[in-house]
Amino acid sequence: MLRKIGLGLGGIVIAATIGFFGFLPAYIEKGRNAIVPHDPYPVSDAAQALHPTLLIGDWHADSLLWNRDLTKRGSYGQVDLPRLTQGNVAIQVFTAVTKSPAGQNYDANAADAFDNITPLAIGQMWPLRTWTSLRERALYQAQKLHRFADRAPDHLQVVTTQAQLDQVLADRAAGATVTAGLLGIEGAHPLEGDIANMQALWDAGYRLIGLQHFFDNELGGSLHGEGNHGLTDFGREVVTKSAADGWIIDLAHSSEQVARDVVALTDVPLVVSHSGLHGHCPVKRNFPDDLMRDIVASGGVIGMGYWAEVACDDITPQGIAKMIVAAIAAVGENHVSLGSDFDGSVETAFDTSELSALTSALLDAGLSEAQIRKVMGENMLRVLRARLN
Repeated sequence: MLRKIGLGLGGIVIAATIGFFGFLPAYIEKGRNAIVPHDPYPVSDAAQALHPTLLIGDWHADSLLWNRDLTKRGSYGQVDLPRLTQGNVAIQVFTAVTKSPAGQNYDANAADAFDNITPLAIGQMWPLRTWTSLRERALYQAQKLHRFADRAPDHLQVVTTQAQLDQVLADRAAGATVTAGLLGIEGAHPLEGDIANMQALWDAGYRLIGLQHFFDNELGGSLHGEGNHGLTDFGREVVTKSAADGWIIDLAHSSEQVARDVVALTDVPLVVSHSGLHGHCPVKRNFPDDLMRDIVASGGVIGMGYWAEVACDDITPQGIAKMIVAAIAAVGENHVSLGSDFDGSVETAFDTSELSALTSALLDAGLSEAQIRKVMGENMLRVLRARLN
């Protein structure tokens, strides 16, 4: 009898374990990266003709955080290779999230708040080394993207140089459907306070470095930290090295003071990879318009996000188009890009396969074809060519 009870309890434990590791992570992502149910969005004849001719780029997607096979079209989530092809996306930055606070909010998060990524890494059965090391979490996510490219080379090429990027664009011009994938870190937490780790991340293929995420860190203050702290001495060292070595410096999630410090310290094009415009949506997550103008005076760009907190709830293609129009009025048509934050634990009203609806909405909002080409990808390409070696 005791043996039967023991076997029964063992079976329950095994079933529970399978449930946790096999089903719970997908269940969590379905709730985190939802798409609002909608009928097909209208796409005008003019947009249907224009969209396939656009060079489209997106500065920010967190798809590597999840255990989906990006070589296959998913039934949930917002980005994968088939949907990138359908959306005509030429360039996609895949960002690695390594630390995120439980109960995260845009106002303040303590540096010692419980980290959400640890249980996610365990639940998704990431390698043991990632359970305790932010550096290893970044390296593992880079490995994932390289493996997807190895399995689907006709649809994804990981690029680290200007020559590689130009080759992908040439292949696309010749009829290929390949997307150029770039790697970025969302917050420099994987450095773990050691500048030597920049080389390990560079060797893994990373080329975009976000300085902070939801926590203050060794480099300086987060926009969502416990004070508007500026760059530390270590932060200045990292930023100086990033500017010299060809990293793309991303100020999304940095404190306003960090952003001002970086503007003063550098003379390279800077990026706010996923954001909104404060003048259009006056929330803390969106830098003030004057700071945005200082940032893009470097020759950089703002990537416009697609989620409620930066768009003041109007996340339809028409709503995002209105935000883009406002951004052009505030900072100029040469400094506005796309920065979806797809798969970043945000609800959106469309996924990457539906970008033609955004093209249609931008035409309806009165933008010229030249302005749309800039926003959808040409401004991003200019910055990439300026920074990639």
